[in-house]
Amino acid sequence: VQLLLKCIEIGENIIVGITSDELAKDKNHEIDPLYERKKFLNDFFSFNNINKNAITTITLNDPYGPTISNSKISTIIVSEETLVRAIEINKIRKNRNIPPLKIMIIQMFKDIDLRPISSTKLRRQERYCEKFFVI
Repeated sequence: VQLLLKCIEIGENIIVGITSDELAKDKNHEIDPLYERKKFLNDFFSFNNINKNAITTITLNDPYGPTISNSKISTIIVSEETLVRAIEINKIRKNRNIPPLKIMIIQMFKDIDLRPISSTKLRRQERYCEKFFVI
């Protein structure tokens, strides 16, 4: 949600990539089906009164999407977890003589266990890691 809000705050034309079911199956945790994630996104936009005309939603069939080929894309907004991918994208763009993307890093909210609060963590109903506490 933080990434989406930042995109909307700074962007005029926004591309939101949603991982395909095929690509998501390689994750080491469960991910909702694509149609549910798209519905969530549309509900999020509606709930927050966001103009959907400025947003293009695409399905990502690879980790890069259009970022490695579309020279009109100028900025990528990532979390600390996905910064490495953005750096990789810029290396590919450089090899293709495409200007690098400006990388904006959004600091994720941390839970009491100092790990980022994520949809995966919420889905697993994780609370905190007890090893950080002395009882």
